Amino acid sequence: QVLLVESGGGLVQPGGSLRLSCAASGFLFSIFTVGWYRQHPGQQRELVATITSGGMTNYVESVKGRFTISRDNAKKTVYLQMSSLKPEDTAVYYCNAQFRTTYLWGQGTQVTVSS
Repeated sequence: QVLLVESGGGLVQPGGSLRLSCAASGFLFSIFTVGWYRQHPGQQRELVATITSGGMTNYVESVKGRFTISRDNAKKTVYLQMSSLKPEDTAVYYCNAQFRTTYLWGQGTQVTVSS
């Protein structure tokens, strides 16, 4: 069964940190570009960060310098380390895996940044 399962979301104060994890199963994780997207209430899902099979990373401008994406192919897991969190980072965060025309999504995890 093909699955992407996110974990690590929660409530954090502004300036705090969280690490999201996404565990994959049921497909050849190492060849996929994997990444994180987020969706604010009432808005479209947006790209946060991606990492290719070769380790190249890409970030949306608003998170550069604060978020770091990484992957562990042996564990079939992708991570998003989030630091210096802001209230505007509040969203549901989704894990994504892409290879050619195949797009896979996790169920999402809520991140809330609030004092």
